[in-house]
Amino acid sequence: MYTNLSAANMIRLARNLNRSFDPPYARARLAELEIPLDRKAAKLSGGQRAQLALTLALARRPRLLILDEPLAALDPLARHDFMGTVLAAVSEDGVSVLMSSHVLAELQRVADFLVLLTKGQVRVADTVEDLVKTHRVLTGPADSADRVTRKLDVVQDQRGEAQAHLLVKAHGPQDPVPPGWEAHPAGMEELVLAYLRSARETRPAPLPGKLTASTGAA
Repeated sequence: MYTNLSAANMIRLARNLNRSFDPPYARARLAELEIPLDRKAAKLSGGQRAQLALTLALARRPRLLILDEPLAALDPLARHDFMGTVLAAVSEDGVSVLMSSHVLAELQRVADFLVLLTKGQVRVADTVEDLVKTHRVLTGPADSADRVTRKLDVVQDQRGEAQAHLLVKAHGPQDPVPPGWEAHPAGMEELVLAYLRSARETRPAPLPGKLTASTGAA
């Protein structure tokens, strides 16, 4: 975004740089969003700047749209409106979208496929539908947690004095619930956080007879 240019000038610039750019589409979309064409980008709100940038991208009529943390600086309402526009582009124009995001609450609503990266490794890669189906949270007495976890594929084990909360990967929809325990579905945000925490808690074992050291940021 060139903050000293108005929205209208941004459209003219994009048209001069891209033969496939669609100025009428861009102007109509900004009018629908009530974003003034004569206002400089620096004078727009964060949500309006994000919508202007998205409009300039969509007016190029792309087949693939790559979004790098597009929601980071937006408030909840602006995030919702922004993702609504992205979903409309997917539905109406057949655009494929690859998005990186730390805003977990939006993932289940907008994503078809999730790849979770942490410490340079892929921790999870599956459709969102299957991830939600194959994970659940078990809540039960902490004093029986050790016995229960031996029989389960546990992603995260959180325990208090009285209760334990286990996020587990189920082997099938008919997996029995241990006696005295309760089960409920795992939401996408809950699932992602559990995998991130389990990665943080995992420490590689030192090699026999070798010293280990680390440098730089984690």
